[in-house]
Amino acid sequence: MKRVLVINPGATSTKFAVFEDEKQLFKKSAEHSAQEINKYNRVVDQYQYRLDLILKTLEEEGIELNTLAGVVGRGGLLKPLAGGTYEVNKNMIEDLEKAERGEHASNLGAVMANNLAVKLGITSYIVDPVSVDEMEPVARISGLPDLERVSLSHALNMKAVARKVAKEMDRKYEETNFIVAHLGTGVSVTPHKNGKMIDVNNAKEEGPFSADRCGGLPANLLTKLCYSGKYTYQEMKEKLSSRGGIYAYLGTTDLREAEKMAVEGNQEANYVLAALAYQVAKEIGAMAAVLEGQVDRIILTGGMANSQRIVSDITRRVKFIAPVVLVPGEEELEALALGALRVLNGEEKAKEYI
Repeated sequence: MKRVLVINPGATSTKFAVFEDEKQLFKKSAEHSAQEINKYNRVVDQYQYRLDLILKTLEEEGIELNTLAGVVGRGGLLKPLAGGTYEVNKNMIEDLEKAERGEHASNLGAVMANNLAVKLGITSYIVDPVSVDEMEPVARISGLPDLERVSLSHALNMKAVARKVAKEMDRKYEETNFIVAHLGTGVSVTPHKNGKMIDVNNAKEEGPFSADRCGGLPANLLTKLCYSGKYTYQEMKEKLSSRGGIYAYLGTTDLREAEKMAVEGNQEANYVLAALAYQVAKEIGAMAAVLEGQVDRIILTGGMANSQRIVSDITRRVKFIAPVVLVPGEEELEALALGALRVLNGEEKAKEYI
């Protein structure tokens, strides 16, 4: 049996767990107040604070560090790379500390995992970071040479649920064609062809809107708004990434609250929720074209996949393409553990980050 510590840092919390093979022994989510987080100038400066919380909790739970075979952290905004499990190395740590692709809490995953693993004399890993890029060349063309399409997505959860569904079908992930829609804070829809995500909408700037993100917008009207003088650059940036979507229309990012408004007769809430499902279904249809109609399953996952209304509306529109499978919520901690275990058990070789 092999025991691994899994670390998944988020903006306001650090989730961590200990797995013994595929069995989860322990799970915890440490919440961080804005007051505490704001003490640090950069995200990477938070690593010791968060790591100390993890170590204190593990000690309280009686989990001995010398029983660990590996430590795995959530991968951050790294260079574009193929999916898989990567051994944390110097190049990776340097890139995460520079944060040239952006400051994000996920950048801390590999840093904390490496810090702890070095002290224990074991290996640290990351699995399927958000920067997984397996897009085909034709998918990178945007229509303007200045703006190449970028692959940033919920790769960890999407690949994990794809592997899970393939296993349930008694097939290998690398031998299937899936469309996976992650319905979370952002919405990522991606076609998986023989184990690779060959296209994806960048959840920060393309595709369907979500709880607080705008998704794709009419280019000419957006350009006009940007130059209208109504908003500063920073205000527009916030509007697009954290004040759009459901929030912009209904003043809430809580899907349950939006659904309650619709049930109580709010017609705009009804239209907005219908539009969300409509846009996701339309994106799934586009990805079906990418796979030339050869789709084994459509998989709906993420937090919003717990909504019966959203799932029903999407399924009604796309079920003619392929059977729809529901895997609600996120399985990121398990996905990280399983990725590390595949390497520790010799089922696959850890990739090198260059």
